Amino acid sequence: MFVAVLAGSAALFVPACSPVPERTTATGAASPRPPVILISIDTLRSDRLPAYGYEGVETPAIDRLAADGVLFERAFTHVNVTLPSHASLFTGLLPPEHGVRDNAGYRLSEGIPTLAAELGRQGYATGAFVSSYVLRSWTGIDRGFDVYDDGVRFETGRQLGELQRPGPETLAVASDWLEGVADGPFFLFLHLYEPHAPYQPPPEFAGRYEDPYDGEVAAADHVVGDLLGRLEELGLYDDALLILLSDHGEGLMDHGEMDHLVLIYREVLQVPLIVKLPGGERAGERVDVNVQLLDVAPTVYSLLDLEKLAGLTGADLFDLPPAGEPRRIFSESVYPRIHFGWSDLASIVEGDLHFIDSPDPELFWLSEDPGELNNVIQEERAAARRLRDALAEVDRTLASPAEEDPETRRRLESLGYLSGGARAREGPLPDPKSRIGVVADLDHVAELVAGGRLAEAESVLRSILEAEPQLVQAWQQLGDVLDGLGLPEAALDAYRSAFETSGGDAVAAGVKLAELLLRTGRVEEAREHALAVVDRSPLAHLVLAEAELVAGDLVAAGEHLERAIAERGPRLTPLIVRAGWLNVQGRFEEALAQTDEVLAGFGDRGDRTVLARLFLHRGTALGALERMGEAERAYQEAIDLDAELLGAYSSLAFLFALQGRAAEAGQALQEMVTANPEPAAYAEAVRTLRAMNDEASAARLLAQALGRWPESSELLRIRTSG
Repeated sequence: MFVAVLAGSAALFVPACSPVPERTTATGAASPRPPVILISIDTLRSDRLPAYGYEGVETPAIDRLAADGVLFERAFTHVNVTLPSHASLFTGLLPPEHGVRDNAGYRLSEGIPTLAAELGRQGYATGAFVSSYVLRSWTGIDRGFDVYDDGVRFETGRQLGELQRPGPETLAVASDWLEGVADGPFFLFLHLYEPHAPYQPPPEFAGRYEDPYDGEVAAADHVVGDLLGRLEELGLYDDALLILLSDHGEGLMDHGEMDHLVLIYREVLQVPLIVKLPGGERAGERVDVNVQLLDVAPTVYSLLDLEKLAGLTGADLFDLPPAGEPRRIFSESVYPRIHFGWSDLASIVEGDLHFIDSPDPELFWLSEDPGELNNVIQEERAAARRLRDALAEVDRTLASPAEEDPETRRRLESLGYLSGGARAREGPLPDPKSRIGVVADLDHVAELVAGGRLAEAESVLRSILEAEPQLVQAWQQLGDVLDGLGLPEAALDAYRSAFETSGGDAVAAGVKLAELLLRTGRVEEAREHALAVVDRSPLAHLVLAEAELVAGDLVAAGEHLERAIAERGPRLTPLIVRAGWLNVQGRFEEALAQTDEVLAGFGDRGDRTVLARLFLHRGTALGALERMGEAERAYQEAIDLDAELLGAYSSLAFLFALQGRAAEAGQALQEMVTANPEPAAYAEAVRTLRAMNDEASAARLLAQALGRWPESSELLRIRTSG
């Protein structure tokens, strides 16, 4: 029986109270509390490792662990995406139990104990070092860690899965931490992201392997080898409890999906799992029974002689339930439901059977058919019914934010987003495997966007949406493309469609909508949209801070900025907005110092638009400090970095006007509308001319703009306000 999901899940757990005693080895000798090291190699298929029979790549470090430890041949994950899988790993709970169902829009509840927190209570130093923005600390996955290093660069315009740092960089930071804790018990979590798409192995591995996925696996193995070497140098390897695993596998087109976001066939669910025990006990053993990632936390508690937390469905890997009724291992995929409006998927592995529940369910014999190409559901109808009934015991309800929070529902209703959408769709939802080609189409759109072919991307997206109007992700991508094409009103419509179709679940679309509303001067609308998602995205606090700045409420802006900075991780934008906030208060020296700090930490980041905003605020501070030449250069630098940053042109024009350089001021505004032939640029120029008390020029320019765009809401608003 699966554990039912209960409200107030903290009540399920009974924490251990006694300190960790010394362990007794198989020979009867006492040993100190062992260091615990957990290595998660993201997106690593077990059948692409030599330890599991694959011959296409060399992985000497993982091979060594397999020789020194116990290898579990049939280990399964519970979900096909990174954050929920790691939440299950650390809590010992299924995704419907801990509540983290996707990589975005979810946080781990404060009341749920974690492996790191329990080990910390027992005197272990705890440190985590992750290589993907998906595992940022804001998600709550950092609970219990003394040090949680998620220093992954954030760059606008890139998808979550693309935000990563190389494994060697992550290990370097982890190694520094190891130096300080090596003399006592510690728990190290090292997360590597190399096998995750895009597959771009370092040159030394790219040249060695034709398949870039294999090259990335080899690169990850090299990092593991460096860690093992470091542990040996510190005299820690032999005594360590060391666990290596993956959060999920990768499709690699076995069933039509290249990555792992939608389908849950064996290639995605079966993962490597190797446990090296202290002192090399049971070295070289292989276990061929079914196990699951939920077993990892109970195993650690057991090996350290800690009381197992109540409510966990997992078992000690070295004290598995006796043979008899086979274990049932549950997995789910809700990504297609949230992002595409398709049916979600769920599966159970029982013995040699794998049942996948969907509108067109499937049943496979794993040993006879490891590629899962022969659906035997018609021949094994009794088994299929039994496994479907077992799945029914798991509460898989995917509640929308509106269903979980009355205040969120009120806001969504007031904004008009609960009138329809994917959650209200009537009739059966599409089976994801019948639509999997759409995922490849969306990948093609991403390639077109990366190549700057936005018009082609728009055409492809509109074709997709004509056939799949419920496709939340396509609406959001269309919004990004239209915004890039300089069509803000059309982009707003696309973002609204994404947000409404999702029933308010599309957090990223909600944030994009709020940002664009703010950029087009609709401050109150931007504020309301940001408030609708603020509990599900730290980015919303930044939008709220900027909205309050525009509205003139510096106190509220400061409060939201404080939250945004606390949750910023490696993002620099909150610090840049803080520089603007300081400027508004006349704290120009502090603002300049803030820009100095950001410039020092910017490094070789390629996000030119973020850097442009930094130079805009820097120019304002320098101008106010009467360092006019430096201010002019800062504004020009901002324009060079981002020709669409209208505030840089208008600020430069105003700086010229203050120095009596009227002709150059006019030239700066002319450059702005030439580089950005759109209503927003003309509106900014009109506002600047009015601020310079040149009402006649402002009126002529506004009339000219309205002649070109007579129905522009932004120009009509500025005419009314004038």
